[in-house]
Amino acid sequence: MSDVAINQVLAQMRTMQAMASPQSTEKLAETPGNFSNLMQDSIREVNAAMQESRAMTTSFEMGDPSVSLAEVMVNSQKAGLQFQAVAEIRNRVLSAYKEVMNMPV
Repeated sequence: MSDVAINQVLAQMRTMQAMASPQSTEKLAETPGNFSNLMQDSIREVNAAMQESRAMTTSFEMGDPSVSLAEVMVNSQKAGLQFQAVAEIRNRVLSAYKEVMNMPV
């Protein structure tokens, strides 16, 4: 894998880490309606990652010499992990919603 791809992955990891910091979660809690925007943005990012992974896989299968197997595998795993994370968040939100709806008033 090229140094550029590794640096991109590291930059994305640092961005996610910064977003998960306590200061950023406090900002999210202060802004109403931000959760739905965050979820929509996350779904768009996951969709873009899946499409990019699919395109890279197709390029590799067609014999494009500029695409290595390592890049295809890393990109595929990254897209899969993003999808799993969004699916898990959705499951937890639905679970919390059901729990709130079953609370006695």
